[in-house]
Amino acid sequence: MSWHEHMTALLDRVAIRAWRLLLTTPQVTATVPMLRGVWGRALRHVDAAAYRQVFAPAGAAHRRLPRYILRPALPDPTTAPAVEWILLGVAESLEPVLWRAWDIASGMGLGPTRAPFAIRERVPLGPGNEGTRSEAKRWRLSEAERPAIVTMLPTSARSEAKRWRLSEAAWPLAGDPASTPCRLHFLAPVRLIRRGTLIEAPGLADIATAAARRAAGLAGEDRGEPYRNLIRGVQHEAAGLTAGPWRGERSDLVRWSAAQQREIDLYGVTGGLELPVGPGRLWPLLAAAGWTHIGKGTVFGLGQLCLTADS
Repeated sequence: MSWHEHMTALLDRVAIRAWRLLLTTPQVTATVPMLRGVWGRALRHVDAAAYRQVFAPAGAAHRRLPRYILRPALPDPTTAPAVEWILLGVAESLEPVLWRAWDIASGMGLGPTRAPFAIRERVPLGPGNEGTRSEAKRWRLSEAERPAIVTMLPTSARSEAKRWRLSEAAWPLAGDPASTPCRLHFLAPVRLIRRGTLIEAPGLADIATAAARRAAGLAGEDRGEPYRNLIRGVQHEAAGLTAGPWRGERSDLVRWSAAQQREIDLYGVTGGLELPVGPGRLWPLLAAAGWTHIGKGTVFGLGQLCLTADS
């Protein structure tokens, strides 16, 4: 099997379910770490086994990857505040308890005053990213169905979110994906570490290799000759493509870890690089990285790869 065929097979193994959650957060400005923390605490209370499967799976390194991403939604005054919640290879049978944890978390509240919040609307996100378009069909609660604070979404609404495969992630630009000029851009910091040091000017090979390792880990593979052949193939493909220099800057963040009861420094970089003749056979991997993110801190929404037209 060639590296490209292996890459496609790995992407096809990872099932995705994703939503944009539109929130009501009176009395507090909600952040992703705050929401992640309260949802995690609620889930651990509801079902400790489900918590371990989603937050901290046991076993080999590739099986310890958290199986979710919670990231800020793009700024939009018509939907703010909002976050996007992505499940990566999570068994469908676990979803009811994950939603139940959101219901409990909304009552537990946010911030020092534990202000309750609500999920007022949920927008399913599909492989073509159709859920991000303003004209997308949305599911809404009627005023009669919407409690003042706590909202538990019914099963019928949850079923609208399609379960799809990472291999279906669509290329967002017009034209042949392999040869369409584009820009790889990180609006949120990306944290790629080599030998314990942050890569401050990542190249195409760094980005593509991180995306391949991330996809392989989510698919349950991080060793063996097929895996090594995949990484070598991705790096060889990247080396043969024309890529502009990295243009960006250092972007350091601080996050509070409730588990460790201390602040965590997250050193990263924002910026991007251009591919003036396109991404070649790497394009499915790069499209997938917009959903899986790469590097460290993905559960906070770090390392999301955005693909835009070449400027």
